[in-house]
Amino acid sequence: MKRQVALRVNGKVCEVSIEPSETLLDVLRERLRLTGAKKGCDVGDCESCAVLIDGKCVPSCLVLAIGAGGKDIVTIEGLAEGEKLHPLQQAFMEFGAVQCGFCIPGFIIIAKAYSVPVINWIGYLPIFNICRFYIHTPHLFALAIAICAGMGARVILARPKTF
Repeated sequence: MKRQVALRVNGKVCEVSIEPSETLLDVLRERLRLTGAKKGCDVGDCESCAVLIDGKCVPSCLVLAIGAGGKDIVTIEGLAEGEKLHPLQQAFMEFGAVQCGFCIPGFIIIAKAYSVPVINWIGYLPIFNICRFYIHTPHLFALAIAICAGMGARVILARPKTF
């Protein structure tokens, strides 16, 4: 049985009729036509579907849309201010830091979420976002470091602990 839910996405309230089992990712892509978040693994591992919910980076494929009502949701489309791209979006575009582009929205959302005040996540980035062109990922790491440093964040390079 469908329910009406008010989702606040990118600063706008959207009334949508959804099934209780629908994920936020599916509602964003299919109902609201916000296709920046990608459906990759559909189990929360690849982070291609990353969005910000109340400022926290989450895989939207694991969030039921019905539970996102009343929360502030920001997608890759919502980072820009009008025609002006967010500095992370601009840098990825200017430096051509993409291959196929599938994982880039997730990388940018992750970088936005973790860029201030201290970055200690660069060494963990492959855990958060799986790039199909993994060989290109070091370029994304370097770019993320440079951009975050330019945004006033203190950059700390860390190696992941081995288990």
